[in-house]
Amino acid sequence: MGTVYAIANQKGGVGKTTTAVNVGACIAEAGYATLLVDVDPQANATVGLGIPRDQRPGLYEVLSGEASSAEAIRQGSVPTLQVLPAGEGLAGANLELPRIEGFERLLRERLAPVRDRFEYVLLDCPPSLGPLTVSALVAADRVIVPVQTEYFALEGLAGLLDTLALVQRELNPRLTVSGMLLTMHDGRTRLGQDVEREVRAHFSDLVFATVIPRNVRIGEAPSHGLPVTHHDPNSAGAEAYFELAKEVAARD
Repeated sequence: MGTVYAIANQKGGVGKTTTAVNVGACIAEAGYATLLVDVDPQANATVGLGIPRDQRPGLYEVLSGEASSAEAIRQGSVPTLQVLPAGEGLAGANLELPRIEGFERLLRERLAPVRDRFEYVLLDCPPSLGPLTVSALVAADRVIVPVQTEYFALEGLAGLLDTLALVQRELNPRLTVSGMLLTMHDGRTRLGQDVEREVRAHFSDLVFATVIPRNVRIGEAPSHGLPVTHHDPNSAGAEAYFELAKEVAARD
């Protein structure tokens, strides 16, 4: 059975989807069977891998029981990476899920029939600590936490870690933090240097050595339906994600 990673942070715009897409692409191209599950109703991971936002069936149909996870898996723009797209109805899932008894375990149960097919499953979580994120954390073995190297990004970390501890204690005792990933980093600024120093001082070995820089190519890639590792494999952003994928595999 493979390892399930949730890419989670309740703050938006910190690089969760970019990390899920690019780490998934790197691991898949290294020869590991990899599935990316788009748990975010915004469906950015779906679109970023060249799959239409209105693709059906998607995760919504899987959670509602209208389709199996095997039926919903699609091939995206990266030939070696399989994708379970979000689906149009996923936005309503945050309202519908809490009405289902034991909803926290629903995603884990729905993915169980296909989990043995993959060595890595990556769950791209929404920018909130709502029902979809909780369900993803219950389904996961490990969590990667992207942290933008700006002041406000630090403020939400305590709340996220409290949520992770609660999920671990009450719902998923096997859940661990694989690492914190510094993203959108500009090492030329004092702010970027200060935030990196603070995060590494407080969380030590939990912080990945790899830092994802601010890079134009990373921002361009989704508009082409590609990860940056395909859009411009020689860019600084692509090279950083190649290194991160190696770190993730080494910690597995």
